[in-house]
Amino acid sequence: MADGFVLTPAEWGIVGLSLRVGAVAMLITLPIAFGFAWLLARVRFPGRILVDAVIHLPLVVPPVVTGWLLLLAFAPNGPVGGWLQSWFGVSVLFRWTGAAIAAGVMALPLMVRAMRLSIEAVDARLESAARTLGAGPWRVFWTVTLPLSVPGVLAGAVLGFARSIGEFGATITFVSNVPGETQTLPLAIYSALQQPGAEMLVWRLSAISVALSLIALVASELLTRRAGRGLHVL
Repeated sequence: MADGFVLTPAEWGIVGLSLRVGAVAMLITLPIAFGFAWLLARVRFPGRILVDAVIHLPLVVPPVVTGWLLLLAFAPNGPVGGWLQSWFGVSVLFRWTGAAIAAGVMALPLMVRAMRLSIEAVDARLESAARTLGAGPWRVFWTVTLPLSVPGVLAGAVLGFARSIGEFGATITFVSNVPGETQTLPLAIYSALQQPGAEMLVWRLSAISVALSLIALVASELLTRRAGRGLHVL
C-alpha cells in the first residue's frame, strides 16, 4: 500500500477503469438521451407521461433493482444476453462493458432531463421561421435546434459522465466487483472499507472521486450558464 496520498499503479488502474467506464457509458447513452429529450420536448403523443416516468425510474427505484433487471436482460438466457451470445458470441456479465451499461442506464435520466430543458429553452418561433423560409424538418433540426441546444446537451453529457463514475448499486448487482475488470472507484472504496487498516486507501480513492465529480459538476454548470446566456441574447 502506498504511503500518504501517492497512488500505487493498481490504484491508478482503478482510476483509469473508472474514467473508461464513465466515458463509454456517456458516449453510448448520449444519442439515446438526446433522442428521448427531443421526443419529450417537441412531440405530443399518447402515453408521453408514462414514457417520461419510465425514463426517470432509475432515479427513484433502488439501484439494486435496476442492476437485477439488467442481470435478467443480459443473462445468457435473457432477451438481450441470449441475442448477444447467439449472434456475436459475447457476454457483458462480469466485464467492464457491463459496468458501462449499468452506469449508462443510471445516468440516462439526468442526461435526458438536462437536454430536454435545453431543447425546450430554444424558441419554437425560430424553428417556425426556418420552416416558413422553406427549411425541411431535418434542416431545421441541424441548423436551428441542435446548435442552440448544444451547450445544454454538453452539460447533460458531462453530468452523465459524473454520475457514471459514481455508480455503485446497479454495477455491483449486475457485474459484481471484479478487481481489474469491473472494480471502479466506488466499488474499490467499498472493498477497502472491509479491510482493516485501509483508511489511507479509502482517503486516496475518495479524494479522487470527489475531485473528478467536482470538476464535472463545475463544467456542467458553466455549460448550462453559457446556454442560458446564448438563448437570452437571441
